[in-house]
Amino acid sequence: MKKFIIDDGIFDLFPDAEFNILVLRGIDNTDRNHQERQDLLDQGTQRAKQFLTEETFRLNPVVAQWREAFSQFKTKKGARCTIEAMLKRVNADKTFSPINPLVDIYNAIALAYGIPGGGEDIDCLAGDLHLGLAKGGEEFLPLGAEESDPALEGEVIYYDQQGAVCRNFNWREAQRTMLTDATKNALLCYETINQEQAARCQEAMAELKPLLEDFFGIDVILHRLNRDQREALLEE
Repeated sequence: MKKFIIDDGIFDLFPDAEFNILVLRGIDNTDRNHQERQDLLDQGTQRAKQFLTEETFRLNPVVAQWREAFSQFKTKKGARCTIEAMLKRVNADKTFSPINPLVDIYNAIALAYGIPGGGEDIDCLAGDLHLGLAKGGEEFLPLGAEESDPALEGEVIYYDQQGAVCRNFNWREAQRTMLTDATKNALLCYETINQEQAARCQEAMAELKPLLEDFFGIDVILHRLNRDQREALLEE
């Protein structure tokens, strides 16, 4: 039995934080429906432009809110929220290319609603997955790297029994648990830190859940976690 657990330290920093966890079991994540996925990404890119209302990029509310959030805990120099990185590409008129079905679908929805999201392969997790503050030194092999880049004390990280899974919320992903074509059981997590973001995320989940169910032909389980409900079952 594996769980997703949010540690107390997260709500000490962000009392209004809310996390939407989607659990998918028995999926086929192999490369298919390429044009459908490209269309979703293109549509998400167009919809993301609603969050770019200021000429100065950093003054756009989604960007400013997450930069302020990242100032509340220890971060590696240059770390930014994933939604900022995605909006920066949109702002530069760059496009997104398909990676694999799960990644493409969650990225399209993240763009459309201005909400950061990420995903992990449940079968690759070592025990429960936690979201909390790093003690420092947690092993972390980033996607595309050859050497470990351990977490810093006080970072917000996702972690399991073997080390960090994502650093600075989902700024950097570990190779060990990343979603691949071989993924069969997965979790997606969307992060919000205030009530306005949480409301947008609930709208996003109403679009995302049936989209995933239609694409993969399964029932998707949705958990909404906050300071009053801090655990979700990932695996029986």
